[in-house]
Amino acid sequence: MDWQTDWGLRGRMAFTMFLLFALYVVFVGVLSLYFQNFLFPLVMLGGFSIAQYFFSDKLALRSMGAREVSADEYPDLHRRIERLSQQADLPKPTVAVADTQVPNAFATGRNKKNATVAVTTGLLRSLDEDELDGVLAHELAHVKNRDVMVMTIASFLSTIAFFIVRWGWLFSGDNRQGAPVIVAILVSILVWIVSFLLIRALSRYREYTADRGAAMITGEPGALASALMTIDGRMDRVPKEDLRQEAEMNAFFIIPIRAGFVGKIASTHPSTENRVERLRELEREMETA
Repeated sequence: MDWQTDWGLRGRMAFTMFLLFALYVVFVGVLSLYFQNFLFPLVMLGGFSIAQYFFSDKLALRSMGAREVSADEYPDLHRRIERLSQQADLPKPTVAVADTQVPNAFATGRNKKNATVAVTTGLLRSLDEDELDGVLAHELAHVKNRDVMVMTIASFLSTIAFFIVRWGWLFSGDNRQGAPVIVAILVSILVWIVSFLLIRALSRYREYTADRGAAMITGEPGALASALMTIDGRMDRVPKEDLRQEAEMNAFFIIPIRAGFVGKIASTHPSTENRVERLRELEREMETA
């Protein structure tokens, strides 16, 4: 496999994390002016962030209702992931399956050695062999690009601001001389919005990069393009309950959910049409190379 490092993605990840770090340094400084008892929730959130870093994969699987499966249960799925992992020069990740009709897949884990690739039973029923390889290779490309960890950390930082928006008044104490707590709440809202926009922009770009990575792993960009169209065509025909439950995992899915609050206000993924067009262009390039 002729793997080409996407320095554009690495640069965007580094720049996004730098901006988020600078944003939250200012954020914490502002909050310290308004909340007398802010140290305790800050320490608590810091401890939670460390726990999330080490257990993000298990938390993601639990939130999706996915479970780790053995090679005896899903032998074909394990063989495919093992073969594609070898082609991508990656350790074989943990394999998980979620029993839901929503045809989707995602990768999680803090590094290459602790990665998990999860698929839904709806996906396994929807795709042919080549299409399934394309989707699995896409998730492995996320692991190889190390963007899963960056998205996990960046997403958590935005939840701190949301936490202050919802519960910050509990830690305001009796500080009557400073500005009203509502000012700190408004600052938190602003920080959350900026964080959300930064994460969304990074998420959209990383999908293009993972699509290209999948094409490098399998050598068949057309198979992934076909899989994306198949999945996209089925997303609106699955039960609405599944869509509502899984909308918050949009940034980690191969195709975003189009329902729920998050799905309505912004997309974490480029349009399927744009992704397919790029894959078709890459297919033509590979044929003429």
